[in-house]
Amino acid sequence: MTLLLFASPPIPALPANQQLKIYGKPINHRHLKSSRVSATRDDVDAFTEKSSYLFKLSSTDADSIVEYDLRKIASVYRRKPLILLRRVFQVGTTFGWWFGSRFVDELMERSDQMFPVRAAELRKILVELGPAYVKIAQAVSSRPDLIPPSYLDELSLLQDQITPFSSEVAFNTIEQELGLPIDELFSEISPEPVAAASLGQVYQARLRQSGRVVAVKVQRPGVQAAISLDIFILHFMAGLIRKARKFNTDLQAVVDEWASSLFRELDYKIEAKNGLKFRQLYGGIQDVLIPEMYVEQTTRKVLIMEWVEGQKLSEVKDLYLIEVGVYCSFNQLLEKGFYHADPHPGNLFRSYDGKLAYIDFGMMGEFKEELREGFIEACLHLVNRDFDALAKDFVTLGLLPPTAEKEAVTKALTGVFQNAVAKGVRNISFGDLLGNLGATMYKFKFRIPSYFSLVIRSLAVLEGIAISSNPNYKVLGSTYPYIARKVLTDSSPQLKSSLVALLYKEGVFRIDRLESLLTESLRARTEKALVKKQTEDTDSRLITKEILSFTLTEKGAFVREILLQEFAKGLDALGIATLDYFTSAVIPFAAPFSFSSLTEEDRINLTNLRRLLLLLSRVQSSKSASVEVKEGSIYKNQTTYSEEASLVFYQLASVQEVLPILSVIPELPPELQQEFLHLPADLAGRLISRAAARTIRRMFL
Repeated sequence: MTLLLFASPPIPALPANQQLKIYGKPINHRHLKSSRVSATRDDVDAFTEKSSYLFKLSSTDADSIVEYDLRKIASVYRRKPLILLRRVFQVGTTFGWWFGSRFVDELMERSDQMFPVRAAELRKILVELGPAYVKIAQAVSSRPDLIPPSYLDELSLLQDQITPFSSEVAFNTIEQELGLPIDELFSEISPEPVAAASLGQVYQARLRQSGRVVAVKVQRPGVQAAISLDIFILHFMAGLIRKARKFNTDLQAVVDEWASSLFRELDYKIEAKNGLKFRQLYGGIQDVLIPEMYVEQTTRKVLIMEWVEGQKLSEVKDLYLIEVGVYCSFNQLLEKGFYHADPHPGNLFRSYDGKLAYIDFGMMGEFKEELREGFIEACLHLVNRDFDALAKDFVTLGLLPPTAEKEAVTKALTGVFQNAVAKGVRNISFGDLLGNLGATMYKFKFRIPSYFSLVIRSLAVLEGIAISSNPNYKVLGSTYPYIARKVLTDSSPQLKSSLVALLYKEGVFRIDRLESLLTESLRARTEKALVKKQTEDTDSRLITKEILSFTLTEKGAFVREILLQEFAKGLDALGIATLDYFTSAVIPFAAPFSFSSLTEEDRINLTNLRRLLLLLSRVQSSKSASVEVKEGSIYKNQTTYSEEASLVFYQLASVQEVLPILSVIPELPPELQQEFLHLPADLAGRLISRAAARTIRRMFL
């Protein structure tokens, strides 16, 4: 359900023994109780009445559909064929009229003029059809890159302008669910709901015992029966579409996943536990506010939680809090795996003290570790244009059947993504990627696993919210630094293997990819850095310090091993080049008979050594254009080994460029300085091993 807690004046303090007040007006509780009536066809709200399928279930039927079970739902409605047929007829005729109107507009060439009118009509239709259709519309109402503006403006109203049901009915529900008179529960409560949505509505109240201001969410009467009927119909229609082979995705599984999530959202006890877990996992993140849940005072139909004062994030255009949201989403999706699956504008607030507040924890998702790692690998391969590996990732994630033709898929993915990633990772639009993938998904029988739909929706909605503040915002570009940092630091064997595969091709070290990963990882904001505003011009000394600090920590041990290995290769090649140089200089005719001539691998290692020195001294920001070359031709047209060695000597001899590496060492923590002092011995050992192995190889082979 969409919780919309709008700013309102705080409730004035009241003595605990005073009568129940409804925002300052004394209420005779006895009169209030006697005046309450049940929700009948004569007094229900317009939202419920226009849904046109109000009916009462027996207590047995109602209890049988508390949890999503299609067989139990089917058994209930097969005994009510008239209700089922009436609903099918209503939905069919309602949408048929709207699509017919759009068709007439096309024939009369007035589509553009009638766009706003039809958008308003569509919103009214969705409201009349009930909560299930409102929830579907809300799922797409935060995508300005996918939904035309006229429709977007209207659909966004579904998040905060649903007609409330009777407060008399709501207060009666509170008493029945909590088992106490309302004046014993609260010292004050708002006379009308401060927010109303498709599944329930919210009141502001003050707890009598503690005096704390809380939000009280009350479920709409009959909403479970209404939603279960629509789900039954949608599941049947999905089966017909699947049999007609119009979609490759198992649409019934998608409906099942969505329905299961929606049924969990209808149980407020589950929502309270979700909020408690979410608060425990992410409540400590800088500038993130998770309201307290009153689990003991929450039932299946009534939820009590801490009141949040603020404005919707989409209304204040706070780019800093959007970045906080990206960092929090990274932690949800790729670190902990427990994520908010419904982050639309009505559920994300900017509190009055400048924090990002999450509310409404009815729709949450679980992302298993092996799938999180597969998702990270797919992002890595996409950014690095390794489309062959990306095709394999899609199989791992369950998007492609194992029987798919890998070569054909790779070729198709290259065509889809080549232009998108050519602009650089910071300019990749998540919405564009999804849109461009459509035809390829159908051709190669892509499937959308049920778990994946919530993950995609969470990312897509986050980008949609950000786009409203910054049209150029790219959620993947903002998330990739965290992905790069995780790949470089994670202890997972699978991610370590992926890192090695990314950095080495046929045994050749691809330093450009390491540069990219390190550069991007430095853009990732840690919790401590979230309180600071990033600047475009980054201090090179600070970056050098960050690179050294990272490689010397335990998390950077794996990358440190790779760097030491490549330094050893480069210095070994430099030694051979030096020996060749002096041999040629002292004995001019000895060069043709030298046993120490550089191989092609040695020349590659020399090039890598020079680029590693450039990377650590951070001069590539101004000079990398001279050394950066396109992948596939990295080591072609090499200079001679003497010229390459001269360049390395120049790099080593340039005190101005190497000095930043040495000057930051005293600024490192003592434990990292100790780790740094161990590096020369480790590097010397590797050099001796390589020299010994080369000598033995040349003597006996």
